[in-house]
Amino acid sequence: MFFQVKPIKLKHTVSLRLVLILFFLVVGLAPMLIQNKIMLGTYRQNQIDARIQDIQNQCSILSNKMTRGGYLVNEPRDTLLDNEMSVKADMFNGRIVIVNKNFRIVSDTFSLSLGKLNVSEEVIRCFNGENSSKYNSDKNYAALTIPVYSNSEDKVIDGVMIVTASTEDLLTRLSSVSEKGSFLHLMIFSILAILVVLLVKLLMNPFKELQWKLKRVEEGNLDEELSSNAYTETRQITESISKTLKKLKAVDQSREEFVSNVSHELKTPITSIRVLADSLMSMDDVPVELYREFMTDISDEIDRESKIIDDLLSLVRMDKTAGAELNIAQVNVNGLLELILKRLRPIAGKRNVELTFESIREVTADVDEVKLSLALNNLVENAIKYNVEGGWVRVTLDADHKFFYVKVADSGIGISEEFQEHIFERFYRVDKARSRETGGTGLGLAITKNIILMHQGAIRLTSKEGEGTTFTVRIPLTYIP
Repeated sequence: MFFQVKPIKLKHTVSLRLVLILFFLVVGLAPMLIQNKIMLGTYRQNQIDARIQDIQNQCSILSNKMTRGGYLVNEPRDTLLDNEMSVKADMFNGRIVIVNKNFRIVSDTFSLSLGKLNVSEEVIRCFNGENSSKYNSDKNYAALTIPVYSNSEDKVIDGVMIVTASTEDLLTRLSSVSEKGSFLHLMIFSILAILVVLLVKLLMNPFKELQWKLKRVEEGNLDEELSSNAYTETRQITESISKTLKKLKAVDQSREEFVSNVSHELKTPITSIRVLADSLMSMDDVPVELYREFMTDISDEIDRESKIIDDLLSLVRMDKTAGAELNIAQVNVNGLLELILKRLRPIAGKRNVELTFESIREVTADVDEVKLSLALNNLVENAIKYNVEGGWVRVTLDADHKFFYVKVADSGIGISEEFQEHIFERFYRVDKARSRETGGTGLGLAITKNIILMHQGAIRLTSKEGEGTTFTVRIPLTYIP
């Protein structure tokens, strides 16, 4: 058995394995990197705050010493305090400037601004009792103002200590810590990548196994067991594929049976014609009556062959067009059924079968009159042919707001339940001998079902052996392509 499946071209396909690996790496690394960034930022800010607080404490102690020693009022300045001020400035890698109440710089550890005025906003605010502390993140230094009080009971602010301190050394240490942290992250990433690859490989094993089995199916082993219950998804996929394979095998088997049946059905009349012709040729002085009888039989077999070919061509055309050639028009279904029954009454009369038509209401629908007439004719004709002597056939027409319904019921031989699911298959006959006696080709119901499906309708069968059969046809009143 061989199926030719047209390949589907997929553009820019991505491996599920790669997607899972990237997903797990992102899920694993993103929280760690975010946490690391937050922790480093918090640690950096805490270190800077601690440095500023330390500077403020150290300089406040120095300011108190200046207050007790009258640093701003005594001349010359206390060299011990100048030395301590220089030591602290060097310790903070910064600069200390003292401004008196006249806004003049009286001391500078850099000795660059002595005697100059400093009337900055921070200095003025400090003289008003507001200390300031600012950090410049672009240039990495802190600037503080600390008041220097007079050595009196009223504690008047005699001067302002301006301190600038660099945090470069601190940031250098933080960069070193960050580099070590990056190395640790690289190690964690490597371990995580290995674990993720192993995990994804484990997760993908059922899919890989399923892919291997599908490869065997592609090579023609349609009986390969596709069960995979590792995950709900793989189980659902294998169940869907198994159902599809069963349908494909059924289609393939049906095609083989169809070809076999076509060959058999076309060969049978030809064989009969050959036997009759050989019989005539082998006899000398054939009587006219016998000659006429044989020729009549040959003509009947030719008619049968022609009917089989016509039915086959009808099926092929319907399969090929799939409804594209329906000649849809507004048709009075009541009149159509009356015309069909009028044509078939002579056949019913020969078999002494009562043929009745019951119309519940007038029905007008969008249908292909020729094709629908053929389908309904097949149903009524079968009901007559496969009926009992003196039986009845009842055709009923009804409708609702969306569909119209045609019911063809008979008192015939009925169909056994085991055969009912095959009744619409091509060349299928419940009673092959009787079908040939009545001139059936085994294609009538297949053609009928195709026509009804082309009209977007449905056909249902109910039957009981020995009690008769009922076919119910449902077709939309309005045809929508």
